[in-house]
Amino acid sequence: MFLATLDFLAAIKESPMTRRIIADALTVISVLFVFSFGLQYLFTPAEVAPSMGFAHWPTGEAAEFLSVKGVRDLASAIVILVLLAIRERRALGWVLLAIALIPIGDGSLILVHDGSTAAAFGIHYATAVAVIVTGLLQLSVAKRAKAVAA
Repeated sequence: MFLATLDFLAAIKESPMTRRIIADALTVISVLFVFSFGLQYLFTPAEVAPSMGFAHWPTGEAAEFLSVKGVRDLASAIVILVLLAIRERRALGWVLLAIALIPIGDGSLILVHDGSTAAAFGIHYATAVAVIVTGLLQLSVAKRAKAVAA
């Protein structure tokens, strides 16, 4: 298993096309997940909110803040998708790195408010790592493309 992983990583390093495909696939997967969560928080917030990891959720009118999370997620997904569509990989990489602060902040807030440690690390911090890796891959692809063009 470990050797197969090393072979895979070597293939990514050697093949710019493989790196680009993986970077794009991870970016599209990220967009789909974030867009999906955004829609859920807009249309069925009471059902999806407990999975975020907080110990207690506001009720009644105070729960309307969940729609803010939905809009934030949808806007983030659209920004990522637009940058991918117009092939602005360098900007996309930096935006992904910046957007990684969102799940880091979410996980930290959950821990500060005595929420689920498993959700903070298993959902939010793991998401941040995936987004950071994707952002670094996009920056790597952009750098390689710039070097080839020069």
